[in-house]
Amino acid sequence: MSVQNEIRRLTAPDIFARKGGEPIVMLTSYHAHTAQLADKYCDVILVGDSLGMVMHGLESTVPVTLDMMILQGHAVMRGSKRALVVVDMPFGSYEASKEQAFASAVRVLKETGCGAIKLEGGKRMAETIAFLVERGVPVMAHVGLTPQAINVLGSFRAQGRDEGDWARIEEDTLAVAQAGAFSVVIEAVAEPLARKLTAQVAIPTIGIGASPACDGQVLVMEDMLGLSPRVPKFVKRYGDLGPSIEKAMADYAREVRDRSFPGPEHTYPMRKKT
Repeated sequence: MSVQNEIRRLTAPDIFARKGGEPIVMLTSYHAHTAQLADKYCDVILVGDSLGMVMHGLESTVPVTLDMMILQGHAVMRGSKRALVVVDMPFGSYEASKEQAFASAVRVLKETGCGAIKLEGGKRMAETIAFLVERGVPVMAHVGLTPQAINVLGSFRAQGRDEGDWARIEEDTLAVAQAGAFSVVIEAVAEPLARKLTAQVAIPTIGIGASPACDGQVLVMEDMLGLSPRVPKFVKRYGDLGPSIEKAMADYAREVRDRSFPGPEHTYPMRKKT
């Protein structure tokens, strides 16, 4: 009798142990079918609050709710088997207090079965991160450009391009590492700063628009596949699926309208009478 090896899902400690080692591959996903594809290649799948923009057409991530994140977290967990699944904590679900953050994180972990949560903010969130980690919640931090603060920042502009701005981002990164985060996403910072931050902290840094100097990389899947109409300058498109999907839809609509759909090869044959 043959015994199949059970696939073991990666955990937060597994990702933490990758510091300075093999680069960490991470992508966003919000659906079971894309998670199944990403699972073959990614160490981490992020259920990002970017779903508000790429799935729902919102202008920012601010309107995204905890229920939205949990629903899509369910889908990604069903579609994946190996990757660590991290679910974003949406704006308003963790900032009010440590207790609010814990209650929201518990809902996410219990209702999705994911392996960790991610929250934005540096020094101001360090106490909350420590509170969560002490109570069994693995936390991925997020510093640099923090999209949930768009109404304060004014635009999705790069951070740390001037060396005079580095100190704040350095303090944020050190604070979340010392608080117990198992990794930190660094978004939209200049390469020299990303390299310095990566050398300063004992946890893996995962860059998004922060150069190859980081311990890993993450992109929004729809951006790298060419499905998003607007993408940041740092995004490399590894596919251009938008035009292909549009062509397929146009071909389908044309065949329906001229009554050539479906072709004979796609119809069920009549049963022969016996």
